[in-house]
Amino acid sequence: MTAARATLYRDAALADGTGSSLRRGVSILVDDRRVIWIRPASDEGVLPPNARVIDAGGSTAVPGMVDAHSHVTLPGGSHWIDRGFDPPEELLDVAEHNGDLLGRAGVRWARDVGSPAAVDPRDGHRRALALRVRERWLGDSSRPRIRVAGTWLAHSGVLPSGLAIEADDGFHLFKAASAQLDDGADFLKLYLDGPKPQEAPWSTEDVRAVAEMAHARRAKVTAHSGTLAGARVAIDAGLDSLEHGFELDADAVAAMARQGMFLISTLAIFRSWASFAQTTTLSRFVGNEGRERAERRREMAVESVRLARRAGVRIAAGTDSGGGSLRANHLAWEVEALVEAGLAPWEALASATVRGGDLLGEPEAGRIRVGGPADFFLVHGDPLSDPTALWRVWRTAWL
Repeated sequence: MTAARATLYRDAALADGTGSSLRRGVSILVDDRRVIWIRPASDEGVLPPNARVIDAGGSTAVPGMVDAHSHVTLPGGSHWIDRGFDPPEELLDVAEHNGDLLGRAGVRWARDVGSPAAVDPRDGHRRALALRVRERWLGDSSRPRIRVAGTWLAHSGVLPSGLAIEADDGFHLFKAASAQLDDGADFLKLYLDGPKPQEAPWSTEDVRAVAEMAHARRAKVTAHSGTLAGARVAIDAGLDSLEHGFELDADAVAAMARQGMFLISTLAIFRSWASFAQTTTLSRFVGNEGRERAERRREMAVESVRLARRAGVRIAAGTDSGGGSLRANHLAWEVEALVEAGLAPWEALASATVRGGDLLGEPEAGRIRVGGPADFFLVHGDPLSDPTALWRVWRTAWL
């Protein structure tokens, strides 16, 4: 076996997600998958014997990104909902493909916010498939690090029957949420869109009881929030974050900022849906009514992000890949969408890096620092002035 060699990435630029300034002329020494030092390329000092030198000139080093809203067992595409009913072994294969896509796109962490449940043949227990993926990937440096919410928790009549764990009252919601944590979920996700338009499926008191139970077990709780009614319940119940947040108002974002809640943005799904008007024959995307409805939702979602940013809400970037229409390697698309919504390019990059790490409570996620893991990648161009540079991944340090 060949002994591991230190690797020097010489004369790159560095965009670390903490500010708008690009550091140029930077060299990064990596050994044993850790960052040993970050120095000016003009003052590297003595290198370790036999160090491998990679000419990184013209590229920018970026922290490994965090996809804060993903579904690693699902493929995405225009039939994304149907794919949730595919055989479990096929979905586990999809997860492996997604693991490849994520890494090669510069995504080091994925926060899985819902996966189909299936019987585990090892013990006969039915649990979320993403829990098995987390177990498979544990300790595999070529795979993303993931945090798993388990299976969707929803009121009946909202998601297709058989896809979610359904709870139609507070008692059954609490029971189902507890069972998810018993199964090993890292956090909980409540689907706060209900079967009645503009009405949350559970009361604030019911949701608060789940939050207090989870917090006592050192787990966080997030909420799918497509409507303002659901967002208000999540905020009033003291949840930790909102997914999507498509219909927020000034009062809601002010309360989120006071409470330290995160907003996980998924604006790129509207770009994806718009593309389906050209590439599919599905009426919801091709027909005038469906296109106009999607555009109205996009406008509200963009305004919600703008309000949240002005209020000081911390925004983490997600794709909704798999469980929405995007693919696993599309986080750069969300960064572009955030810039379009008014974030400066460095703020959008921060949403995909350091803010994602903050959301996870992982101090090394989304960051490059001396002594930390060599979880960075190199792109061709400057993502602090051109977010499309994140599509141009040249090299991934951990692969």
